[in-house]
Amino acid sequence: MLDTRVTVTVHSSDPLSRAGVVSHLQHQPTVEIVQDRGGAAARERAEQTERGSEKEGGGEKEGGGEAVGTVAIMLIDRFDEIAATELRRLVRGGEQRVVLIARDLREPELMTVVEYGVRAILWRHQATPQRLLRAVQSAARGEGDLPPDLISRLLTQVGRLRRSAVTSASVAFVPTLGMAPREVDVLRLVAEGLDTRQISEKLSYSERTVKNVLHALMTRLHLHNRAHAVAYALREGYI
Repeated sequence: MLDTRVTVTVHSSDPLSRAGVVSHLQHQPTVEIVQDRGGAAARERAEQTERGSEKEGGGEKEGGGEAVGTVAIMLIDRFDEIAATELRRLVRGGEQRVVLIARDLREPELMTVVEYGVRAILWRHQATPQRLLRAVQSAARGEGDLPPDLISRLLTQVGRLRRSAVTSASVAFVPTLGMAPREVDVLRLVAEGLDTRQISEKLSYSERTVKNVLHALMTRLHLHNRAHAVAYALREGYI
């Protein structure tokens, strides 16, 4: 148990789902729920709706920003581009520790949310008040909390990536987690706006080698495209 209160923000495109989480936690003595005013505008822009900001009752306080150590609870039905954008916003800067409540996650999506830095994941049908409070406390301590079936799927996915990295003949050895030096070199030039031919000339690689380096990196880390790979490298401090 935590001796101090945990500041919690709740994020959902569905007001009823958000209200349900708030009702679960608002009377917990170790939890203080605050509104995330900055996130409302970003969420509305992403969803391209014209809903106004809603203020809910139940003892919530307005927060002008995200305090260090804050836990953000995010509810999703599926991990689409809107959810990914909101999740990136929440984890940006590392100031918030995220608890994700999801209806379903496929294996590539599971790897993505873990790479983003999500601390705890709950299935919606298992999000009882007790489990939700435990997930919030685990996240606040910097610990992980995953359902047993997700742990199994995550280990399976990591094992598959490891085998793929070991058996791949397209590039030299690269680590299963993290980035190899020449991957960093290539991505740094991608970030500078160079195309494949220009990168190959700069690094004295063939264009095929440059493409293989990028393909292997994006496959291993489940990055969608070059822009996503650059964003990942920037977020992790490689470039």
